[in-house]
Formats: sequence, C-alpha cells, structure tokens
Amino acid sequence: MRQLRGQERAITGNRQTNLAFAEAYGAGTLDEAAEATLGWCRERAREAGIRTVTTGTGAALRMLAATADAKAVAEIGTGTGVSGIYLLHGMRPDGVLTTVDLEPERQTFAKQAFREAGFAGNRARFIPGRALDVLPRLADGGYDLVFCDGDLMECLEYLAESLRLLRPGGLVCFAGVFADGRTVDSGVQPAEVLRLRELLRTIRDSTTLVPALLPVGDGLLCAVKRG
Repeated sequence: MRQLRGQERAITGNRQTNLAFAEAYGAGTLDEAAEATLGWCRERAREAGIRTVTTGTGAALRMLAATADAKAVAEIGTGTGVSGIYLLHGMRPDGVLTTVDLEPERQTFAKQAFREAGFAGNRARFIPGRALDVLPRLADGGYDLVFCDGDLMECLEYLAESLRLLRPGGLVCFAGVFADGRTVDSGVQPAEVLRLRELLRTIRDSTTLVPALLPVGDGLLCAVKRG
C-alpha cells in the first residue's frame, strides 16, 4: 500500500470528519421518548447480534418518508424497530408501516419499541415470515416507499417486488450496500457482495428508476420510480 502524501492525508482526513459529522447531525432530533427508545432498541439488537441502521441512515429514511408524504411504507427486516421508528416519524400521522421479518421475537421487541416511542398500535402491521413469501401478497402500486434491509442474496428479488409494490414517484431504499467496504474492494468477494454489485448496476442502468447512493451508515442506495 503506497504512503499517502500530506495533501492526500488531509483530504482523506477531511472526508472521514465530514462523514462522521453527517452521521452525528441527525442525533437528538427526535423527541425524548423516541431517542430513549432507540437506545433500548440498539441494546436489544446488540444482544441479538444484529446490526441496526445508523443515526445518519435513520435520519435519511425519515427525510425520504417525509419527502414522499408516505402513507404506506413496506419494510423488509423489522429488526428490533430502529429503522421503523425513523420511518414512522417521517410518515404522515395516519400512515401505516408494514414490516416483515423472519424472526417473530424481533418483531415483539419492535412492537414494544413503537408503543414506547408513542405510536398507536394501528400505525404498524407486523408480518412474520420470509420476505419473498410475504411480498407477493401485498398490493400492486399500494406503497410510497419500500425499505430493504434483509437477506443480501435476495436483493435483486426485493427490487423486482418493490417495483411492483411502488406507486409512480415512490421510493425504494437498500441498506448496507457498501458491505463494510467490500463492494469496492478489488479482492475476491463472497456471493452476497457480487449480488450487491449486480443490484447497484441494475438500478443505475434502469430507465424506470432515478438513483442516488447516499454515503450514510454502510451505504444507502435509493431510487425513485418514474411515473
């Protein structure tokens, strides 16, 4: 690995500082109950050995849900409820989050979290099961935003289902597309990283999607479905 010159070190350092600032920028912007609940959710996730979206990713999801004036959002991967809290805060007050997860125990945590964060029980619909078994049962064109944080090997199938589920002008978002830097690493990579690269190419080259790759968390890939 070649040694960085002084100017290159400064640029790299500035970029890292900028990314850290962007991550921290959304911290503390929710109400006290929601912030306390997010901390509880993250602790449950650590105990379960699963990742949650970062503060920067959560803030982006909240903003995107608000931009879409989202009334109906589908989420693949409930986890312990972190991303759901951000999405619900961005959605319309009468909006409903439909969230799918293979592990019912995680959804139990999320149900408690949503309640503690102040959301009424009718704001979320929890469906346990494998995403590719559940998604075909959801309504065509019935969703404003689809957030995908599930099995990376199924990401292309999630994209196909999302395009069916979304209304014109709706958004699809994929978390974790940097794969801890492996997506751009030239070394030999596992199959899930190769699938992510295919997903990135497919969305970038699509004539029906307007994409953007946001450098928050471990990478948030977003695209708007053209009308």
